Amino acid sequence: MAETPQEFYDRVVAASTDGRLPVPSSVTDSEIFPFETEGLRVRPLSPPVLPEPPRAGEEGGAPCARCALGEEQALWGDERWLLVPPGEPVGLPFAALLMPREHLDFGELDGGLAAELGRLLVAIERAVKTLDGVARVHVNIWGDGGEHLHVWFLARPLGLLQLRGSCLPDWLDLLPARPAEDVAADQRAVVDALVVSYGGHSLIDQ
Repeated sequence: MAETPQEFYDRVVAASTDGRLPVPSSVTDSEIFPFETEGLRVRPLSPPVLPEPPRAGEEGGAPCARCALGEEQALWGDERWLLVPPGEPVGLPFAALLMPREHLDFGELDGGLAAELGRLLVAIERAVKTLDGVARVHVNIWGDGGEHLHVWFLARPLGLLQLRGSCLPDWLDLLPARPAEDVAADQRAVVDALVVSYGGHSLIDQ
């Protein structure tokens, strides 16, 4: 039988010392963990908040920024999808979010959109890997901040082995931003490759 949120919280607190779980060496000893461990502590787990506050785009939450923007700032699009850059400059070779034009969450995609999403995930990954110096493309869905589906694509630089795996989003917040002209050139290259391989059209400079 599944735990209630309160049962989950109580179990974690019971395993804690002074409200804090121990820092696991399996995480901190890994070469992909971006922080030195001296003085590192796990934050106490906060009690469950029920009902959860609405996400952006949900009833009672902040308005959906992507719906308000439409194609503005987008890199690529077709009749049903948009590829957009993150809101802030990043230090990775490439970062972007794939979003449906319609305000839909992941589980609300119908069969046709779900099939298109699968093909697009592969097509975008291949387009990003045409860039020099890209080793892997991480594809992630979290969705806790906004209701409008947004699939992240994060390019890991070739040879930067500390940036492998699940800590890459943490490095994303730490790395200094690349020069704007380099970012723009790589965005154009990815979009051009995507148009050739999948279709759609570039929205850069429109």
